[in-house]
Amino acid sequence: MSPHGTLAALFHAIDKPSAADAEIAWYAARLPRDAGPLLDVMAGWGRLLVPLLEAGFPVHGVDISEAMLARCEQRLASAGQTTQLFRQNVITLNLPTRYAAAFIAGGAFQLLTSPVGALDALLRIRAHLIDPGLLLLDVFVPAEAEHPPGAPIVEVCTVATNDGARIGVRSETSCDIDRRRIDVKARYERRERMTVTAREDETSALTWYDEGESATLLRDAGYREIRIEPVAWPCDNGRHFAVSARA
Repeated sequence: MSPHGTLAALFHAIDKPSAADAEIAWYAARLPRDAGPLLDVMAGWGRLLVPLLEAGFPVHGVDISEAMLARCEQRLASAGQTTQLFRQNVITLNLPTRYAAAFIAGGAFQLLTSPVGALDALLRIRAHLIDPGLLLLDVFVPAEAEHPPGAPIVEVCTVATNDGARIGVRSETSCDIDRRRIDVKARYERRERMTVTAREDETSALTWYDEGESATLLRDAGYREIRIEPVAWPCDNGRHFAVSARA
């Protein structure tokens, strides 16, 4: 798992500034309001963290990317919100606070491509949970896993910044079914009129677990009362499901 850089963080913050209303409502209906602080693990640019703060939940955030946390700080300031943000790797998570609940949204858990790393992350999160000790995960089996492409998939997308520039990304996605791994090579470019003023290359990867494998992984990490249900919001990149468990 490699941290996003500055251009990638800005691109994603513009492309998907906030979680969908149905996604926010799903988390709001399940997270405890008065049991203590909550932790948004792999919080990114605050896509879900900021709306939950606005809804009155006491949420802290943690992410490995300095650039993502900088974007999150900006979103918090724009929304008139403040909270604790930490820059740490979830695999070695060590925060000064204990939490009534934690969650990893948007399939971000699957950026932990090593099963050992994924188990370590779940163990470190559980060490930070106190009663009621709820963990929520949004997990998905990508479409490429069920219908493998015959060649790498190339995609191009562009967003506009507030100052009139544009940030484009060209990505090339490859799928290895045997290794349960999707690799993405991306190039981000910032253009002002016709001139490229900044460029950033990024490689990332994700893995996947089906419903039974997700439950087994959580049991191996010491969680109990594991429940799996379909997500309640539209998703277009595979079969999504939600997992809840108690520490």
